Amino acid sequence: MEKLTREDLYSLEQYSKVRNEFRSRVIEHKKPRRVSLGPNLNVYFEDRLTMQYQVQEMLRIERIFEAEAIDEELDTYNPLIPDGNNLKATMMIEYDDIDARRVALGRLIGIEGRIWIKVEGFDKVYAIADEDLGRSNDSKTSAVHFLRFELGVEASAAARAGAAINIGVDHDEYRYAVEPVDEVTRASLAADLG
Repeated sequence: MEKLTREDLYSLEQYSKVRNEFRSRVIEHKKPRRVSLGPNLNVYFEDRLTMQYQVQEMLRIERIFEAEAIDEELDTYNPLIPDGNNLKATMMIEYDDIDARRVALGRLIGIEGRIWIKVEGFDKVYAIADEDLGRSNDSKTSAVHFLRFELGVEASAAARAGAAINIGVDHDEYRYAVEPVDEVTRASLAADLG
């Protein structure tokens, strides 16, 4: 999947005109790309369109229009676009109650490395987490992590050909799996591969 360039982006003025329509399209696009792993963990699979939306919103909010600053935003978000035989995702640990979340983040240290994807006929592939910077320490993990799953050529080809995709987490304090994801989600993720 190609990385975004400045030429792929709307100017601030253009974006203000198309924002509502673009946002609606992205919201629909994101629906099958969200996988809930139990009541408190969601994995949001990213691609070129989701990252374009993220960049456009950052440019809008920060009123960024200078080329150098736009390039900085692209440098921040382009690494979350799948490239090759991998899937990339934002993982969020979500608790409505702030105190419950604080306790959970202390119990779930290391969970970001225990998220897995398994293409039917292949072994589980565990996430490579937070390549940009660490988001956990000895006392707690972060509520947000960025994940990369390197599936390999054969598993990617199998997924594109229709093999089932399972996603789960096997942390000692939190276990859950979706086996398999629904067909709409499977097809959306398989389209990111290769």
